[in-house]
Amino acid sequence: MARYELLNNVTHKDLRVVTRFGREFGDAIGMVPAFPTEYAELQREYPIFFRKDGDSDGFHSVALLGFDRDENLFLQGERWNASYLPGVIARGPFLIGFQEQQVDGELRREPVIHVDLEHARVATGEGEPVFLPQGGHSPYLQHIITVLRGINDGVEGGKAMFAALDALELIQPVGLDVRFDNEHGVNLTGLYGIDRERLAALDAASLHRLHQAGYLEGVYLVLASLHNMRRLIAEKQRRLREEAAMPSGRAA
Repeated sequence: MARYELLNNVTHKDLRVVTRFGREFGDAIGMVPAFPTEYAELQREYPIFFRKDGDSDGFHSVALLGFDRDENLFLQGERWNASYLPGVIARGPFLIGFQEQQVDGELRREPVIHVDLEHARVATGEGEPVFLPQGGHSPYLQHIITVLRGINDGVEGGKAMFAALDALELIQPVGLDVRFDNEHGVNLTGLYGIDRERLAALDAASLHRLHQAGYLEGVYLVLASLHNMRRLIAEKQRRLREEAAMPSGRAA
């Protein structure tokens, strides 16, 4: 169970975070939330789709990591086989919370960093230090602050972007019936993508509004990301061949 505390350099002066990867850290997952602020990086390696929000009619975007709920095809032992780490993975045990603070005589809700002390990555004897010996931010924490800022901006900007795309009926269900070989395949449901035909049919005014809002670039990045499906399929096929070649009873 999570146990969040407001991060500070006194209480958490010895805090360290393990940065290697593995199932024990919750990395064996088939998809993770994706944010428009990281589409440019994500689209180079991960397929990006949309999913319906569980408690509303809105959407959020996700990066596909595998073809099953607990299958991460980028996870190889203690390595993450990609040059860019999705923000929700990179942030580790940290997240942004909000605290009321006096700013210029006005009470405002300001973002602050919290840490989950029950997170599997939290340690004291190994891993990256969060604070320097003198109490300053370590390079690792500086990186985490950048990651959290991108996530926060992506959450806020994404709501408006997805609503605008949905209003133009650009987000449509996609059916993914994937065959890996003669014996293995998967049918992925619940995913949505950008409808290329509807996009091509948009009038000039609608396209201009998307461009002015900064959403059109994101649309094309999502479409470009779908080429990464070939990479995922190839890695799945490689692992299936590897399992088939194992002595009977040893396949994971």
